Amino acid sequence: MVMHQVILSLGANYQAEKNLPEAQKSLGQILFSPHYTDAIWTEPIASKRTDLYLNQLVKAQTELDFEALIKAIKEIEIWHGRTPEEREQGIVRIDIDVLEFDGVHHHQRDWERPYVKDLLPQL
Repeated sequence: MVMHQVILSLGANYQAEKNLPEAQKSLGQILFSPHYTDAIWTEPIASKRTDLYLNQLVKAQTELDFEALIKAIKEIEIWHGRTPEEREQGIVRIDIDVLEFDGVHHHQRDWERPYVKDLLPQL
């Protein structure tokens, strides 16, 4: 069994204090030995809404390859109520992005965000 090293970012601006822990539980089905950072409130960036975001990073292992991980994450987001309509309105129940997979960086702009830089040392 091949294990892949991943860093994911989690964020929510709608019922965030409820949705972030629920997403963590769902991620527990696909992640092994997860290490979560603290969750911090951040100002929205290029959002249609002014709601603060609750952001967090997690470093973990997964058996899923990159494509399967992306698919599983999208299914988790949908399970937790994410819809194209709400996304269009700027409502984010949960957003999960793969920042790193086996040492390869993804979502390059996110690596420059202050919350990512602030939380990375916790991993």
